[in-house]
Amino acid sequence: MDHYSRKIQCIHCRQRLSPQAREAKIKCPGCALDIEISKPENERSSRENSNTCPKNIISKFWKPTDPNPQTPLNIVPSPFQLPHSSRPNKRAVLCGVTYNKRKYRLKGTINDVKNIRDMLIKKFGFLQNGIIVLTEEETQEHIPTKKNIEKALRWLVENCKKGDSLVFYFSGHGLRQPDFNGDETDGFDETICPLDFIKEGMIVDNDINSIIVQPLVKGVTLHAIVDACHSGTILDLKYKYNRDKKEWKDNSPPSSGVNKATSGGLAICISACADDQVASDTTAFTGNTMNGAMTYILTKSVRKHPGLTYGDLIDLIHEAFEEVNQNECLVNTHFLRKFYKESLSQKPQLTSSEQFDVYKTHFKL
Repeated sequence: MDHYSRKIQCIHCRQRLSPQAREAKIKCPGCALDIEISKPENERSSRENSNTCPKNIISKFWKPTDPNPQTPLNIVPSPFQLPHSSRPNKRAVLCGVTYNKRKYRLKGTINDVKNIRDMLIKKFGFLQNGIIVLTEEETQEHIPTKKNIEKALRWLVENCKKGDSLVFYFSGHGLRQPDFNGDETDGFDETICPLDFIKEGMIVDNDINSIIVQPLVKGVTLHAIVDACHSGTILDLKYKYNRDKKEWKDNSPPSSGVNKATSGGLAICISACADDQVASDTTAFTGNTMNGAMTYILTKSVRKHPGLTYGDLIDLIHEAFEEVNQNECLVNTHFLRKFYKESLSQKPQLTSSEQFDVYKTHFKL
C-alpha cells in the first residue's frame, strides 16, 4: 500500500482525511482548509521502507531531531544564581536520570531532555537562562540527586507571579509504594527515582505536589511532563481525563481535610502511563537511538502539528502506540522488555488541577 493512502487528521476540525497517492495537499470538507501532505524524508525507491517495523511507520509522521551536541545544556552563570528580578517568566527544570553503572540503567533519558529542551526553546520561546538541566553529564550542582532535584523544583516556583509559565520534565524510573496517609484513591503513592534513590529515597507524589503545585498563585501555569513508570497521577492533581469517555474524572483524595490544590494557579500533567503501568525506553521510533517512547512522540507531534489542542496531542500519542502494536513488530525495549511482551502497552495520561475543554484549549507552554 502506498504510504500516501494513510489517514491524516485536520488539526482544526479533527476530521479524518484520506489523501490520494502523490497528492501534495487535500482540502478538508469539514472546514475547507487546505492541508499540506509532507513527503517523508526517508522515502526510498526500493521496498526497504515498506515493511511494518514501528521505526518506519512512525518516521512518516515524526522526523527525528538532532540537538546540537556542541551546545551546553546548562549555561554559565547557572540559573540558580540569577536574582528573582532577572528570571524569565518562562522557566523549566528538565531532569534525565540514566542511573549509570547500575543494572537498571536507562539509555534514552538524556536524549529525552535534549528533545524537550530543543522544543521549549524553538517552539515556545524559552530562554537558555530560564532552563535548569539535571543530568549525570552536568556539573555537580546539576547532578539529578534527590537534593538537587528538590532544590531545582523550589527554584522553579519560588516567587512565581501572574504570567509565569513553568515546566517540570522528568525522564527516569518511577515506582509506587503503599499509601499510609489515606490520601490516594488507589491505595498507592507514586514516586520518581533520583540518581541516589537507593540511599536517599524516592521523591513521593505528595512531596512533588507540596513543592510545585500548592505554591502556584493565580495567573501562573505549570506543565509537568513525566516519562516514567507509574506516573499517571504523579502530581496528585484533582482531575484525571478519561479519553475513552471524553470526560474528566474526580481524583480528589478520599480523606477529608487533605489539601492538594493550587493557590489559584493552574497545573497540568502529561504522564507516560497509568499508575499501574510501566513506560518504555526504546529504539522503536528511530531504529538506533534510545528515547522515552512518550517523550519522542510528544515532541514530534508538537513540531509536526502547530496549534494542537490537548485532546489532539493525547490522541496522537495514543494512536502512535496503537499503530505500533497493531503491526505486531518486535519492539526493542531496554530493561523493561519482559514486561511488554513485545508491545508498547502504556497509555499516557492527562491530569489537571482544573477541568477544561481539551479539544478547544491549545497546548501551549
